[in-house]
Amino acid sequence: MHHNSPLNPQCPIGRSLERVGEWWTIHILREAFLGATRFDQFQKNLGIAPNMLTRRLNALVADGLLEKRPYSTRPLRHEYVLTAAGLDFRPVLWTIMAWGNKHFSPEGLAIQLVDSATGTPAEPQLIDRHSGRPLTWPAFRTVAGPAADARTKSRYPVWPATTPQPTSPTAGSADAADAA
Repeated sequence: MHHNSPLNPQCPIGRSLERVGEWWTIHILREAFLGATRFDQFQKNLGIAPNMLTRRLNALVADGLLEKRPYSTRPLRHEYVLTAAGLDFRPVLWTIMAWGNKHFSPEGLAIQLVDSATGTPAEPQLIDRHSGRPLTWPAFRTVAGPAADARTKSRYPVWPATTPQPTSPTAGSADAADAA
């Protein structure tokens, strides 16, 4: 069902975008986080064509982001519930929202993230779970992982590095992609 990224078949970004990179998919997930579970709710909230919604919901179920559960037997009707993998997408949506608010909302914030207990505006920041340090370049970088094939190892540094790593990104390097 999914094809691998033509640039690097092991790329987790490409693999992820194959599942959530289509316009309607992220909107459907957003609606699921807002409480939509039924076909007619998704369709009404999004104004999406039924055939497109069916394809996108089926793909999200096949990819393990939504689970299809019957809620009525006569007639047979299903609801779509976020799975653990689907729920793990929430911080990604929050991060996209914050990035969009920062760079593409000249009129101001129409939607924002707040602390549920205090209502204080919140701003997502990626941190390393182990050290608590913010994930910023060049303090952090992407490297080839333990399962990397030869092609991936040729594009990303292998850690621990056997040669000194550049201190500034250069065009076309993996570090330049990290810096972007």
